[in-house]
Amino acid sequence: MRVMKWSVIALAVAAGTSQMAVASEQSESKGFVEDSTLSLLARSMYYNRDARNGSARPSDTNRRNGYSEEWGASARALFESGFTQGTVGFGVNAYAGALWQLDTGGGRRGVGMFPENEGKDLSIANAAVKARISSTTLTYGSQMPALPVLAYDDGRLLPETFEGTMITSKEIEGLELNAGRFTAQNEMRQSGRDSAGLKSINVAGGSYAFTKDFSAALYYSDLEDRYKRKYANLNYNLPLTEEQALGFDFNIYKSDYDRQFGGGDNTIWSLAAKYSVGAHAFILAHQRNTGDRGFDYGVGDGGGAIFVANSFLSDFNQEDERSWQASYELDFATYGVPGLSFKTAYIWADNIQTAASNDGKEHEFFNQVKYTVQNGPAKDLSFRLRGSVLRANSDVSAQNVQDTNEVRFYVNYPLSVL
Repeated sequence: MRVMKWSVIALAVAAGTSQMAVASEQSESKGFVEDSTLSLLARSMYYNRDARNGSARPSDTNRRNGYSEEWGASARALFESGFTQGTVGFGVNAYAGALWQLDTGGGRRGVGMFPENEGKDLSIANAAVKARISSTTLTYGSQMPALPVLAYDDGRLLPETFEGTMITSKEIEGLELNAGRFTAQNEMRQSGRDSAGLKSINVAGGSYAFTKDFSAALYYSDLEDRYKRKYANLNYNLPLTEEQALGFDFNIYKSDYDRQFGGGDNTIWSLAAKYSVGAHAFILAHQRNTGDRGFDYGVGDGGGAIFVANSFLSDFNQEDERSWQASYELDFATYGVPGLSFKTAYIWADNIQTAASNDGKEHEFFNQVKYTVQNGPAKDLSFRLRGSVLRANSDVSAQNVQDTNEVRFYVNYPLSVL
């Protein structure tokens, strides 16, 4: 369930091109300690999900009549060393986190914030080693990849982590290449090495910025005993005036599912157009599924591995589903309140193939407001409130989508220690 930021890949590529240097990354290393960073994040989260027809989603546990309500807090620390100087540089990354249940009694659990055992808190720690030659880095150990075909989920109190090997190369200006193999996935509310039961996933691909306004990406993954998947992205930004721009973002996945995972294939694609004028942005998007089944993700490739336009509370990713989005974004900085933003979206869908018919329908109304403190002792403290109202007709409700009202409230306080 990813609320799609405008061109996740394009923003990353643009950041890379704007900071490119002629010298290699390793030649500019200041040292293991000198380039080290230590960041802390304290988070509090309240999550309320109400399945209006009295039943819960298949993944919900310990629920009562479809109603779930949880409130908790977490703290995490992420240390990333610099690299030793020389032709080959070496370093380490380390992560530690803990979460605490604040309130979720009376059988109200069911949104996946806490461990299975009621009343149990959790702590976790892991690490990775890394080596760098020129502008190519090899990392082995616990990681949080953010690729279109392998992306960790940070939608609860603690993030997902993956264990394996990743190579990232930025030798050519504007080009980033990634290749990796991971053999363990730990879920957001577990402390084990492989709570998700991942056998293995191999990933490869990259992104390239042709210009500062046009970028593309291609990725491939092979998730053992589940599927083989290809992904492509094209992003183009057309400046119109100093305050106006028109952007286009196209994403597509092609998945071939293994026989032991039910077989079949799926293609899901989305095309979004965004018109920005001053503090305002207007978005129209269309998303479509074709093939023998819907788009599956989350187990083995991470809860964030769905880089399409219409991924909100519903991902609109069922068999043969067609969906349309109309949304609006407002940045209040223009009106004297920097750090405050608002987004509203309406997504409607039809043509869903169900056991009863091919006339399944669903629609969602999404709203989000976020404020980040801009200065003072509480600088970077942020508050984010999001809510969704999801409704589906009887054919879809009988299958796997329930009428749901959902509210999430996050308080994040990041600190940079080093």
